[in-house]
Amino acid sequence: MMMLDDFMMRAALAGLGVALAAAPLGCFVVWRRMAYFGDATAHASILGVAMALGFGVSVFVGALVVALIMAATVSSLSGRGYAMDTLLGVLAHSALAFGLVAVSFLQGVRIDLMGYLFGDILAVGKSDLAVIWGGAVLVVALLIWRWQALLTATLNPDLAKASGIDPRAEQLGLTLALALVVAVAIKVVGVLLIAAMLIVPAAAARPLAGTPERMALIAAALASVAALGGLPVSFVFDTPTGPTIVCIAALIFTLTTGAAALGRATARG
Repeated sequence: MMMLDDFMMRAALAGLGVALAAAPLGCFVVWRRMAYFGDATAHASILGVAMALGFGVSVFVGALVVALIMAATVSSLSGRGYAMDTLLGVLAHSALAFGLVAVSFLQGVRIDLMGYLFGDILAVGKSDLAVIWGGAVLVVALLIWRWQALLTATLNPDLAKASGIDPRAEQLGLTLALALVVAVAIKVVGVLLIAAMLIVPAAAARPLAGTPERMALIAAALASVAALGGLPVSFVFDTPTGPTIVCIAALIFTLTTGAAALGRATARG
């Protein structure tokens, strides 16, 4: 327990927890082309932060409730004649704007808005760690439990129905897991960068993996490298830690995609 008194150790554990939860889930976000959905859910969570601060409850609870409402709203409206990209754009940016306006009305509450927008991983406490790892364990357990059903519903909805799997129920479970990741990741990378931690490691893992299972494992490993590598880099160069972690992930994506493109060119040559 003594090591948890060191803020860098707490930050490393927090980054690792978010990486292990976000990256495998991000594979489904990439496969289902739900990138904008993840972004919209993350943006909406700032309204939950404002509500939590206003009512004096946990920021995690406020962000989770709004993220869940956002997920349920989008899931219920999908397939009912609404253009999904338009719907997500309206909901995401409206919720973000209302959240920022709501924050400005809070009196007597000290608010580090930049911390919520871009993360404040160095300020993670022991209770934050418990929330982050609790959420990560729940998400990973859900993915392991429903892996085959989620994969079948993602790759072939008709086959899923024939196998007795309800694709809409699997999608709802996925959106709930996404909302949970958004809520636990706010402290680490912030509202504006959560979608990057979902998408970038998964996209970086894609050229390296021959199966969905390998892609999920490689994505988790790459996200962990980005999280643990971003901490010392931000310390040395005195840069904001959350954005630095995402920058490391982006560099990894550039390396893996570049290497894959070079390999294809060499094979053709």
